[in-house]
Amino acid sequence: MAPRGEKRTDPETGKKYTEDEFIEYYGQKLGTKHWKAGEKRADPGSGAKYSRDEFVEYYGKNEGLKKWDAAGGKGSGKGKTAQPKGKAKAKAKAKAKEAKPKKSLKVCVCGGAGGIGQPLSMLMAMDDNVSELSVQDVTMAMVPPAGVAADLGHLEKEANVSGFAIDPAQPAVDQLQDCLQGCHLVLIPAGLPRKPGMTRDDLFNVNAGIAKGLVEACAKHCPNAVIALIVNPVNSIVPAMCELYKKWGLDHKKILGITTLDIVRANKFVAQKAGVKPSEVNIPVIGGHAGVTILPVFSQDKVAAGLDAETLKALDVRTQDAGTEVVNAKSGKGSATLSMAYAGARLGKAVLAGLAGTPTTECAYVPAPGVHQDLQYFSTKVTFGANGVEQVHPIGDLSAYEQGRLEEATAALKVEIEKGVEWAAAQ
Repeated sequence: MAPRGEKRTDPETGKKYTEDEFIEYYGQKLGTKHWKAGEKRADPGSGAKYSRDEFVEYYGKNEGLKKWDAAGGKGSGKGKTAQPKGKAKAKAKAKAKEAKPKKSLKVCVCGGAGGIGQPLSMLMAMDDNVSELSVQDVTMAMVPPAGVAADLGHLEKEANVSGFAIDPAQPAVDQLQDCLQGCHLVLIPAGLPRKPGMTRDDLFNVNAGIAKGLVEACAKHCPNAVIALIVNPVNSIVPAMCELYKKWGLDHKKILGITTLDIVRANKFVAQKAGVKPSEVNIPVIGGHAGVTILPVFSQDKVAAGLDAETLKALDVRTQDAGTEVVNAKSGKGSATLSMAYAGARLGKAVLAGLAGTPTTECAYVPAPGVHQDLQYFSTKVTFGANGVEQVHPIGDLSAYEQGRLEEATAALKVEIEKGVEWAAAQ
């Protein structure tokens, strides 16, 4: 390997790293950190295991750095890297660009002028894989989607942003061709929040109709796009939309529910209790995306597993009820919009990374027959690749407490899934 003091330049950022600094920065970024001699560490995203040398080879190449030179380079001086000149420099720059994902993906945010939609649209416009962004909403939105698009169009990013307003009294499918055509990812934070006096059945019936109109438009104008839903109740809406896709002869595995906020919350709560950075915590949350169906698997995270049983039980309950914390803090004048946008963007970035050629794993609520009992839909780890969902992972080992919670979550999920399936069958 290279001398420890030698530095290489990241062609994307211009930052220089010694091998140790590279290991520290990118290893921490992946949750792997340091290696012992001969030890292999697992990339939490792909599950692949790397020795220290293999890590430097793979991720160094991925970042345009490749291997460190065996020496500092002729005439470079100890601890410095010889800089390529002329044609060699141009060739090195071209190869560095080739190592990066192609940035030519189109994304649409339906409900993009709302409380979740605006920050979500901004975060998507900032993703380097996005070359085109559609911001869609209804004509009576408080902020016109064209205005949101104009605002985002001033960011120092490559994405071209357009706004599209539709009349909800008319079929969405007849109004969204230009908005959706060519989309690779459609994020849908549309629908109504639950209001006082509204039952869960009322909420489902209203939001299922809204989701159906948008999903039907996707089916016609971008049938190969990944559709990520943040439409409550997710546990019922996702099965309903997937069953409709089946009826229309389309791939229902293109539809998924965003449960990332549960992971984000679990990670933050554990980090606060353990006194570590949230980036050092990676807790899978399985089951569903409401109440008792939200099951953080603390036992599968090294930091969380070090906390006592009573603390973990309290954090489990807090993760389930975290949405109420926000509603109460906002005095009933709003719900979790900013954190939901952050979480939606995290899932969106994972999908885009996979589509761009870098398989990435996140938890999501997806068609998952065989993962747990006879449930056809379940939230678990999913690896996104060039075609969207490429692998749905098994649950893995659970603690005794988590096994008991899984039984509780399963009973509730069965009822909520059946509601969605029955609704789709009646359409």
